[in-house]
Amino acid sequence: MDHLLTRQQVRRVDTIAIEELGIPGAVLMENAGRGAADAIRTLVHDRQAKRVVVFCGSGNNGGDGFVIARHLLNSGLSVAVYLTAPESGLRGDAALNHRILANMGHEILPCDTAEAMRRAAQNLTADDVVVDALLGTGFSGELRQPLADLVQALNESPATARIAIDIPSGLDCDRGVPGGAAIRADLTVTFVARKAGFAQPDSRQWTGEVIVADIGTPPDLINHVLKDGA
Repeated sequence: MDHLLTRQQVRRVDTIAIEELGIPGAVLMENAGRGAADAIRTLVHDRQAKRVVVFCGSGNNGGDGFVIARHLLNSGLSVAVYLTAPESGLRGDAALNHRILANMGHEILPCDTAEAMRRAAQNLTADDVVVDALLGTGFSGELRQPLADLVQALNESPATARIAIDIPSGLDCDRGVPGGAAIRADLTVTFVARKAGFAQPDSRQWTGEVIVADIGTPPDLINHVLKDGA
């Protein structure tokens, strides 16, 4: 069954998995990133792209991006990683996976100013696949500057494809509408289940194709959360 989860229900799934089932958050992030990396490798092959460029935020969506970059690097792909927030702002599992990637000797490029974001977008070519790991399902409201300009620049870039991780940055998880600006993805790799906003027909212009990646939570957990009305 094609379940749809709201922002609150997504949080509830994570909370139960971590606090009641005892699955460490780092394990869930690892599974999510590895599943997304598999889908990205397929698209890179299909588009004959030469490089993957991952844009990471400071939250768990950015943490997923670090995991994705690591798995793509391990498979021999050329990968560039940009961090669009100060490194000091990373916490928890995102900080852990940032550290692992850095310990591998891979450069994580700072991109937390308007000028740095502008240069990063200008460096994209038709041989690149862009991975959007900026903002996750917790986003609501209006996308702020300078991130709004970065999103617009990524949309206008010549990259051969844009892949959103869990949800296109700037798209409201529950309503399926952008907060001023949103990534226009060719493919969205979402986790656990499709998001409630994806039922909005117009959301397709931002999500593109949507595939669901497993993160290791029991399928019955979705039914449990939906039954509780969480």
